[in-house]
This record gives sequence, C-alpha cells and structure tokens, in this order.
Amino acid sequence: MLVGYNTNISYKEHVYHVQTEDSGQQNPVIVSLIYSQGAIIASRKTNYAHVAFDPDFREKVTKLMKTQHKWMIRELLAGKFTGDYQGAVEEVKAVEEVKAVEEVKAVEEVKAVEEVKAVEKVKAVEEVREAQETSEDSTSPRKDEEQHLPSSQSLDVRAKHQLSKSLDDILLNYIMKRDKQ
Repeated sequence: MLVGYNTNISYKEHVYHVQTEDSGQQNPVIVSLIYSQGAIIASRKTNYAHVAFDPDFREKVTKLMKTQHKWMIRELLAGKFTGDYQGAVEEVKAVEEVKAVEEVKAVEEVKAVEEVKAVEKVKAVEEVREAQETSEDSTSPRKDEEQHLPSSQSLDVRAKHQLSKSLDDILLNYIMKRDKQ
C-alpha cells in the first residue's frame, strides 16, 4: 500500500477535500474521493492489476495516483461536481474554438508561404532550363555534321558535346540571361 494524496481546495466559497489512496497489491485499485462538508460528492476508482506485479510497480502506481488526483482536482475546479459544470464546459468550448481558429490561420499562413516558395522554385528551375537550352544550342553539334556520321557515332558526338559543357558555362549563361531581364 502506497502513501496517498490529500488536498483541500477552496472553490466558490466552499472548501472541498480531495483524497486519493492505494488499496494495495492484494486489491489493486486506486480510489479518489471528493468531500464537501464531510459528505462524498464524487468518486473515481482505477484498477491497476495490469502493473501490480511489475518490478517497478511502485513508480507506475504512484504516477497513476498522481494523475488521477490531479484529474479530480481539475474536474472539481471546472465545476463538474458542484453544479457549475455547464458554464465551465461552455467556457472551455469557447477557448477551444478560439484556439482552433488561430491554428487554422497559422496553417493557412504556412501554406501561403509554402506556395510562394514553390512558385519561386518553379521559376528558378525554368530559368536554369532556359539557360541550359541556350548553352546546348551554342555547343550542340549541327544537324549537318550528324547526318554524315553513322547513328552510333552521332550519339557519341552528342555525348561528347554534352560532357564538354561545363557547369560554369551553364551558370554563366543563366546569370547573363537573368541580368538582361
């Protein structure tokens, strides 16, 4: 049996007592109770038989107890056990709606930025392709040269011309074309 939690909570001019305790390995249940003026107004039980005989069961059960105790306090302060729950639910929904709207706006902003970047990338790729085409036009073999060669030699000539083009030539053509615009 592990040591439990006891917390007094003041809420709307009342003092509530939240108690969470372990029933022990022989009866692996965590029990949380909320008292108001000595009367139990809420309870919650959690079975932990699935971890009761684990080597580190003490840490696991302690964590379960702490989580359940906090949950009971959170629900108490939300008004669930005091009759104020509907108002609290509406407040939470309003806050969640605001957060959802903000998240949608953020997602839309990210999409807009991504679209702009995509358009810029497409333009850059098109400019590079145009620069490559300009470079190929100036360095590619003429059709009349290829006509006099057998087809296998024609491919070799094209391959050699493509290899002879340097990246510097392509970039230089790209920069020159871009500067003209």
